[in-house]
Amino acid sequence: MTSEAGLDLSAPGLLDFLPDLPLSNAAGDTDFPAIQSGIDAVLAARSKPLLIGGDHSVSLPALRAFAARDIQPVILHFDAHPDLYDRFDGSPWSHACPFSRILEEGLATRLIQIGVRTANAHQRDQIERFGVECYEMKALPDRLPIEASETVYISFDMDALDPSIAPGVSHLEPGGLSMRQALGYLQQIRGPVVGADIVEFNPDCDPSGMTASAVLKLVKEIGGLLAR
Repeated sequence: MTSEAGLDLSAPGLLDFLPDLPLSNAAGDTDFPAIQSGIDAVLAARSKPLLIGGDHSVSLPALRAFAARDIQPVILHFDAHPDLYDRFDGSPWSHACPFSRILEEGLATRLIQIGVRTANAHQRDQIERFGVECYEMKALPDRLPIEASETVYISFDMDALDPSIAPGVSHLEPGGLSMRQALGYLQQIRGPVVGADIVEFNPDCDPSGMTASAVLKLVKEIGGLLAR
């Protein structure tokens, strides 16, 4: 399993797959302590976590684990949605809210969003409130505004990609990123990448396995960034 940068991720100890965390999948923040503890165990072993699967609420406990070790990265967030609701369906812990909580708790120095195409009035207010650097599909940057000296955490929602290449998500939004566009942004990162998550893949909506293949491609390329 080799990344485009030529890194062989099949080398022993370079990319280890750990067992699934034993979660209850209950509503709210019930599973957040277990997720945070699992990430902390990876960090304690001087390794870098790459979370695969789950909805976008997992980013909050993951970033809490980093903050507990005085790591406050720039978040590079790929998504069709800003996920900046203050509350969604009455819950502050929804998959539509994590970055509001992350920014309220001061868990990141910056939030840079790529691929957004569904921001409503409330979320635009939240973008302004928190000073989010939100690049919508209609106005993508040529270059990522990230310095080589900045520490980066990557959060990749699979619905950032266009449904023509990643249909296996719960909230389809046409007009998304191509895989080549997404990889192009990832390959612009020059600074240290300390962790990442790849979220919102729904295998029930992916009978062809096309989205699973896209997830695997991202695992290779993001894994390569973590390992370099």
